[in-house]
Amino acid sequence: MDNAAFESEYYTLTDEEGTEIEFEVIGTCEYKGQEYYAMIPAELDADAAECEYVILKKVTEDGEDMLVTLDDDDEFDDVADIFDDMFATDLDYDLPPSDAGKK
Repeated sequence: MDNAAFESEYYTLTDEEGTEIEFEVIGTCEYKGQEYYAMIPAELDADAAECEYVILKKVTEDGEDMLVTLDDDDEFDDVADIFDDMFATDLDYDLPPSDAGKK
């Protein structure tokens, strides 16, 4: 069995203030010929009830691959919908059984 299929992918990103933060990739998708990454901080706050993910787009500038934020609201909404659908199907096993058909 290929162990690479179970390994997480991490990126160290730099925010506007120059602070480096390590992120884990939790999903990727392609939309209109572009590749997008859904990422969460690698170091999660244990007290957080839930964690929001960030969406970044892969672009190539001067022959170098970069991950950038999405400035276009429509593009962000469309890609977020793709990831939300992807993650919702991943979490379906957590839903309680349906009461349909019970009297």
